[in-house]
Amino acid sequence: MSTRTETVAEVAAMIDHTLLKPEATAADVAAVVAEAAELGTYSVCVSPSMLPITVPATLKVAVVCGFPSGKHTSAVKAAEAAESVRNGADEIDMVIDIGAAKAGDFARVHADIAAVRAAAPAPVVLKVIIESAALTDDEIVGVCSAAVDAGADFVKTSTGFHPAGGATVHAVELMHRTVRDAGLAVKASGGVRTLEQARAMIAAGASRLGVSGSRALLAAEDAGAGY
Repeated sequence: MSTRTETVAEVAAMIDHTLLKPEATAADVAAVVAEAAELGTYSVCVSPSMLPITVPATLKVAVVCGFPSGKHTSAVKAAEAAESVRNGADEIDMVIDIGAAKAGDFARVHADIAAVRAAAPAPVVLKVIIESAALTDDEIVGVCSAAVDAGADFVKTSTGFHPAGGATVHAVELMHRTVRDAGLAVKASGGVRTLEQARAMIAAGASRLGVSGSRALLAAEDAGAGY
């Protein structure tokens, strides 16, 4: 876990600058890419139908898969991921079947993740969205363990679309404890709107942040002081 206060630039470099609104247009995506480059974020995260997009060499392209419900079949998720990679995606953020997790069917969760991993092999980065606010602690541990075994690179808290809510410090801490020894990372996403929240998520173990309002988050009062 982080024991220091990250600068604004360091926080920016952990952000997947996100645009997943259903009404997003190509012009909106182009504006998000320009803003991400200006702010110095790690990537832009968009819907698969918006690909291909042109980004500067400083930016990665992340694309969601099985979004936002996770109730697509594994074959559909795998096909979607493969198509996104062909269209230029560097990273895939897939949603698990939350119902399978709630039922304790972690073998099914594992198979779902493994199917996407096979369709989008390394060096593509695979992030697994677990919708942590909808799960118990035991369920969070179960799905994170499945993600480890299926070869994912990240576990991610939330889609930002579930009524149960988004990222919490507790969930990030639990996810980090579960996956860190296996070398996986944690992405905190959903409701991260302030620099204080971002730093709290980083301190809890997140090394990536999903943020749609990146400019507002980074334009904190203390930004001029280098904090």
